[in-house]
Amino acid sequence: MEHHPKHAISKRRLILSREKRGLIFLIVMRFAQLVIGPAGSGKSTYCSYITKHFETQKQTAQVVNLDPAAEYFEYEPVADIRELIHLDDAMEDEDLKFGPNGGLVFCMEYLLENKDWLQEQLGDDDEDYILFDCPGQIELYTHMTVMKDLVEVLQNWNFRVCGVFILDSQFMIDGAKFLAGTMTALSVMVNLVIPHINILSKIDLLGKQSRKKLE
Repeated sequence: MEHHPKHAISKRRLILSREKRGLIFLIVMRFAQLVIGPAGSGKSTYCSYITKHFETQKQTAQVVNLDPAAEYFEYEPVADIRELIHLDDAMEDEDLKFGPNGGLVFCMEYLLENKDWLQEQLGDDDEDYILFDCPGQIELYTHMTVMKDLVEVLQNWNFRVCGVFILDSQFMIDGAKFLAGTMTALSVMVNLVIPHINILSKIDLLGKQSRKKLE
């Protein structure tokens, strides 16, 4: 079978056309998690621990940093959006004049416009399990299309994509925060239209009274 690592869509069409001639080819799927959640919820920490867990199982998980404003994380990313564009680049451009939120949206849109860069960074290893450490700006997932468009790009590259929504457990011990957190998670699920799981983080940091409320 011909191998075109940088043209996954063309590769899929080639396979389908060959099937019509009586030949059967297997499309090897790759797997990805979009790690989503409010700023400070523990997304990068989750990615770090998942990669360590994979190592104990003698398997490999790679992490892609999609936060153009990230300052520190405990993993070594296989791709880092900051090498393509940094939030400061968008905010300091005198023609654009973006604030932090507008600059972040611009960076994600710029990534999609330059998706060939991302595909080159990811390579073509069929055994990859990729964690995408996403920005904490919830608007990107609830009512904008940029992350949904990214999902479609990954699916066209033969990735099976799921969403992992991480919420600080502090949200669960206050009625208003609980409602806001659950509605946000539901909005993300509806907008992205991918398999989805919700995870509570930082439970170990709760005091005894807070844990009783959570129980």
